Amino acid sequence: MTIPSRIKLNPVPENAGISIIAPASFARQERVDLGMQALRRLGYAPRFAQHAQARGPLFFAGSADQRAADLHAAFDDSDAHIVMSLRGGYGSNYILPGLDLKAIRKNPKPFFAYSDLTGVQLRLLDELALPAFHGPMAAADFFLEDGVHLPSFRAALAMQSYSVGPDEGLRTLKTGSARGTLYGGCLSILVSLLGTPWEPHTEGKLLFLEDTGAKPYQIDRMLWQLRNAGKLDGVTGIVLGEMLDCASPGTPPEFLEQVIATVFDDFPGPIAMGLRSGHVSRQNVTLVFGVNAELNLAAHEEPVLRVESVGDAV
Repeated sequence: MTIPSRIKLNPVPENAGISIIAPASFARQERVDLGMQALRRLGYAPRFAQHAQARGPLFFAGSADQRAADLHAAFDDSDAHIVMSLRGGYGSNYILPGLDLKAIRKNPKPFFAYSDLTGVQLRLLDELALPAFHGPMAAADFFLEDGVHLPSFRAALAMQSYSVGPDEGLRTLKTGSARGTLYGGCLSILVSLLGTPWEPHTEGKLLFLEDTGAKPYQIDRMLWQLRNAGKLDGVTGIVLGEMLDCASPGTPPEFLEQVIATVFDDFPGPIAMGLRSGHVSRQNVTLVFGVNAELNLAAHEEPVLRVESVGDAV
């Protein structure tokens, strides 16, 4: 596929308007209320899209047409500097075919989401070159007192470079260094896109993978599938997330790490694990996909992932 030039985004003002959408599942009302209060305390002006508080049908926050319409309206809204999902859950796959890429390209802006929204974010990145803000959501992170890593959130919105390391959970599994375009998201969603028109484009990328609630053998199976689908070919380095609740009863805490080391036994690049972005226990770190990043995992040194500015050339 032809890769377009990356869309350049301007720094977001501190009192930015935020359009809150729910492209997948609905959220608990108390979490919605607390998340909106937290955003207002930080100086932002969040407001709901038309169907963002819909409940149903089934586990969806409105019909697929309603959820897609909200996303398009959020990008079209001149008073909103940021688009942010309430939460993930399930259902954004149904809006993938109907995304109006031309309309979104007219008014590009940061879109904060993760989990089920990985597919939507990566389609906008792959086909529009709109950087994806893999970071906190209103009713998934902002409702918690310690749910958001504010330094990376603010740096990403200011379009500045920033670094994360051990304080954000990063630890070394295999030493080395790598550069590449930062890319990835929720592992189970990436795997679900294989064989569809929206397969992830991972070659030449610095790949970030995270998930929650999957047992080690399920993580093994998904990584096996990525490998055998050719999606690790040309990947320069790998960073895994916190992998929240990805354990089997009766196994030692390090078992998942042993599984991952075995799966990537012949991977030539550096590998890190533990970075709290996406499904996390606290302080969700914002990662910007579609920009250059550098992973340094030198022996006897603290690991560091540097995420370059959205304004820097790829």
